Amino acid sequence: MTARAASLSVVGTVTRGTTNPNRLRRMDRWIAAAHGAELRRAEDPAAVDLGYGAAPWTAVELLDRLRSVAPRAHVTGVEIEPARVTAARPYERDGLVFLRGGFEIPVPGRPLLIRAANVLRQYDEAEVSAVWRRLCARLAPADPGTGSRGGLLVEGTCDEIGRRHVWVALGPEGPRTVTFATRLGSLERPSDLAERLPKALIHRNVPGEPVHAFLRDFDRAWAAAAPYASYGARQRWIRTAGDLTADWPVTDGPARWRQGEITVRWEALAPRG
Repeated sequence: MTARAASLSVVGTVTRGTTNPNRLRRMDRWIAAAHGAELRRAEDPAAVDLGYGAAPWTAVELLDRLRSVAPRAHVTGVEIEPARVTAARPYERDGLVFLRGGFEIPVPGRPLLIRAANVLRQYDEAEVSAVWRRLCARLAPADPGTGSRGGLLVEGTCDEIGRRHVWVALGPEGPRTVTFATRLGSLERPSDLAERLPKALIHRNVPGEPVHAFLRDFDRAWAAAAPYASYGARQRWIRTAGDLTADWPVTDGPARWRQGEITVRWEALAPRG
């Protein structure tokens, strides 16, 4: 299922390559809202779709969605498997190119965005922190003079058609937040999202770990908000998210909750030890 890259200059592991059109829409929508201002004011709004898979759909879609908020944005699709790069080349256009590479991120300069969706799922948990450090080191640095927080790494996992997704957002300094996103009509309880936790958290969903406590409280708040279900799943989610703010450092508000999202500070969910 996997094979180590043969070249010493290319860092990483060949993934299964599973991809589908529109699979990463929830992540892209969040990136556009959370990082659009950084992309708009950047001199070089460069983005990387790392490990786009067997087909180039996610890179093509990322460019379109970023340009809706930052018209000068450009995207490089990076894949470690040469045949996938060759297959993607016919889709190149203004602002979109495809290169062979891995975690070394073979692009000039320091990108303002690296998106790595469903890439680390096959790795061991112990490998994640080193990959994060390598990728964060490639991001554009913060610039206090302009108020820029620097580049953003978005790393996470979703299901095959993008209904459920959990990702970690990291800056040059390290992890910042964890976002849970779902198609609300498909959700029975919030802890259904546990199967899509990124590799850094998925094995920590056990008693005594913060992410387990958060999902427990999420389910309890969802149950308490059951009367709001008569107004629709969106209203129930909004009520649930609002209740969670009493005990958890939720960083967003109703505008994002309406999208079936909730974002929490990384420090609150980080693994113990």
